[in-house]
Amino acid sequence: MKLKGKVKKYLIDKISNNEKLHFSLLDPYKINSKDELKFIAKNLYDAGTDAFLIGGTLGVSKEKLDFVLSSLDDYEIPKIIFPSNINLLSEKADALLFLSLLNSDDIYYIIGAQIVAAPIIKMLQLEAIPTAYVIVGHGGTAAHVGRARVIPYDNFELAAAYTLAAEYLGMNFVYLEAGSGAPEPIKPEMVSFIKKTTNIPLIIGGGIRSTEIAIKLAESGADIIVTGNIIESDVEKAIKIIRGIKNTKYKGI
Repeated sequence: MKLKGKVKKYLIDKISNNEKLHFSLLDPYKINSKDELKFIAKNLYDAGTDAFLIGGTLGVSKEKLDFVLSSLDDYEIPKIIFPSNINLLSEKADALLFLSLLNSDDIYYIIGAQIVAAPIIKMLQLEAIPTAYVIVGHGGTAAHVGRARVIPYDNFELAAAYTLAAEYLGMNFVYLEAGSGAPEPIKPEMVSFIKKTTNIPLIIGGGIRSTEIAIKLAESGADIIVTGNIIESDVEKAIKIIRGIKNTKYKGI
């Protein structure tokens, strides 16, 4: 399957077909060997993950990034970069989420890094998928580094306002993130509230450790569920989450 230049269509077609999607977030900094990566990737692929999302906030070199991307060539799903900064760019990816951290207090993370990265992305002929990035609750390292004014877990109206703004700005997706390793994920009630307000596809990640919460988020309106830390600590649990999501439908408003 040749996916370069076609990743956004691949994702939108699946969502339009009422499928619930799963992204496997792989942090190159935390991967120690090719054998480890092969074991994890094969299990996730066989379970039905829809894309590999590659990125990390700290410690990711271009060499590490390219190593992970090259090692995933055998799998017929997209390899999508999840960039924390302009160092996470590579021609070996199929696409990247072109992120704007909307609730950052630092203009660099809203538009500055994007200006620096844009000519490089053009040169590398990478498919850029415009995505609003909004950090909720705990926030983790991403919130600290990105200087985000995090949205409280219970402030559904504010989260919906950011999401609606992203839709009006013409973004393709909104990625609502509780932060890597967050003690609790975004509440399904927040996702449901947002779904009543906007039509933009929702990516939800951070702190998702159980099949039950993943299913609740998908039923509430999440179009794509992202898991990361659980992949590193318990791949069997990650497999159960993927299979649970794939059998879930949106329950409506």
